[in-house]
Amino acid sequence: MADKDHDDLAPFSAQLDPQKAEHEPRPDDRVDDERLDEENTLKPEYVRSVEDALEADDQPLVYELVEPLHPADIADLFELLEPDERRELASAITDLMSSEVVAELNDYVREDMMEELPADAVAEIAEQLETDDAVQLIEDLDEEDQAAVLAEMEPEDRAAIESALSYPEETAGRLMQRDMVAVPEHLTVGELLDFLRADRELPNDFLEVFVVDARHTPVGTCQLSWILRTPRDVALGDVMKRDQTLIPVMMDQEEAALMFQKYALISAAVVDESGRLVGQITVDDIVHIISEEAGEDALLMSGAGEGDINEPIREAYSSRVRWLVANLGTALVASLIIAAFGAAIEQLVALAILMPIVASIGGNAGTQTMAVAVRAIAMNQLTRSNTKRILLKELRVALLNGATIAVLIGVATALIFTPMLGAVIAAAMIINVVTSGLAGVIVPVAFDRMGQDPAVASSVFVTMITDSMGFFAFLGLAVATGVTG
Repeated sequence: MADKDHDDLAPFSAQLDPQKAEHEPRPDDRVDDERLDEENTLKPEYVRSVEDALEADDQPLVYELVEPLHPADIADLFELLEPDERRELASAITDLMSSEVVAELNDYVREDMMEELPADAVAEIAEQLETDDAVQLIEDLDEEDQAAVLAEMEPEDRAAIESALSYPEETAGRLMQRDMVAVPEHLTVGELLDFLRADRELPNDFLEVFVVDARHTPVGTCQLSWILRTPRDVALGDVMKRDQTLIPVMMDQEEAALMFQKYALISAAVVDESGRLVGQITVDDIVHIISEEAGEDALLMSGAGEGDINEPIREAYSSRVRWLVANLGTALVASLIIAAFGAAIEQLVALAILMPIVASIGGNAGTQTMAVAVRAIAMNQLTRSNTKRILLKELRVALLNGATIAVLIGVATALIFTPMLGAVIAAAMIINVVTSGLAGVIVPVAFDRMGQDPAVASSVFVTMITDSMGFFAFLGLAVATGVTG
């Protein structure tokens, strides 16, 4: 293709960010059996040898020990060291602190290290990263440090990052990459190939070429495999895929991840409010989001906050203690129910022996159902259109589970104590398991309907319901049937 044609294509190349420097793998970037165990984690003896070298202030030895590691393993090494040791290690291996290492660091570890570096050093690292990784690096800094770092960056890099930071956290605008390839639809396959080979400012890695119209609106995509197997004289409009999945720039990242999963995408165009192409999201970013969201939901259900082992003590305390306080309050409800039947418990010690069993089984049943419901809500499998059907299904499952456990505990109680007490605990078990099953669905759905994250507080309320109902059903039936004499 002639140079003039290349110039005509420049507006469509969508290089909203400058080309990022590509890390050239060192010859000895490899899995080293002397340093890594069978699970590809750093061996304790190797970590100790690095710590000893740091303590001895032997920087050449530190460099020698660390230099053969893969960037991801260097990041793991930082996370295994104490904060002071991390700074000493960074000082000893300055030229090994590539963008790949920084991108792999734990958020808290990276934030701690960036605070120790001057603004120009952080800016230099950010300029080597993909836009989404650079945004993640800078967004953790306070406003003053952000401004200082951005001031040190090249204008194009700064503009791209400032644009990304203008979008709310955990949206497609924050997640997307601005490095992509977009071309007009009037090209032939041969012209496209010539353009891709001649333009050295294109991204190093891309899987699809986005086809846009004169307004820069996506009209189709072409996978590289199609382009390579198609004759040169075929028009791009004849080979491109017009049916595509577009991600609104304000879409929540979890919803974007669900779209990737549902439609088996490898990449997707991100469009602004006017429908113009502004970036792309690739599957490697989505894998990270899916893993992050799954772990976050599991931790929120337990009330453990972010649950990061590198989380500062004050933040870990703050995120966990409030749910323990809430749990204390709900536990008091169950205690009040027990207190109301204090006289009956005094008359028949067997009630005190058996009532924790009823509450425990109900709690487990409720947790099982709640976990299924929270995941279904997160995956858009439990919606307003099928809530009733899912609720009836879980009711049937709870009845079967309750009946099975009731028979087992009822027979055992009848043999050890009395047949009447066996019947009472069997009936209480069915009531509590069924209540737990219903609560496990209703509570998360209720939080979701109120616009709250169902993973955050569902467990506290489901536990309160199952414990309270378990004690009330068992003790109430015991008193009503005269088991206590």
